[in-house]
Amino acid sequence: MPVNPIPEGYHTATPYLIVRGADKSVEFLKNAFGAQASFEPMIGPDGKIMHADLKIGDSHVMISEATDQHPAMPCMVHLYVPNVDAVYERAVAAGGTSTLQPTDQFYGDRGAAVKDPSGNHWYIATHVEDVSMAELKKRAEAHLKQQKGKAA
Repeated sequence: MPVNPIPEGYHTATPYLIVRGADKSVEFLKNAFGAQASFEPMIGPDGKIMHADLKIGDSHVMISEATDQHPAMPCMVHLYVPNVDAVYERAVAAGGTSTLQPTDQFYGDRGAAVKDPSGNHWYIATHVEDVSMAELKKRAEAHLKQQKGKAA
């Protein structure tokens, strides 16, 4: 019987976060986003997380403690959630730093952003409106004009 090249429950792309303080990152993701461990983390000889796999919604995020061979690499992850306002509040309460309060965006999402204690950025969004490509183009142009006016 052939083996599926993508394991059951995974998608083609899976973020792998290499952080300092992986144990704290795992707790942040559980408290902020309701992440659940797929299995017990693998612990290295130094007592730190060598590999953890968490499920957030229908997607997986993998985490490892930074090492000399694999240094910490902050990144940005985009999460779609049913209620951006509630998840944003939980993320801030869990120790995240707000970088964008919940705001309606021109492209049809309500979005917010936090930076986690390891320096990763999490853009959290709820899709609230389907926007046609023609309307999206008009809104993007108006948004850019508005941004240009603010920069002046």
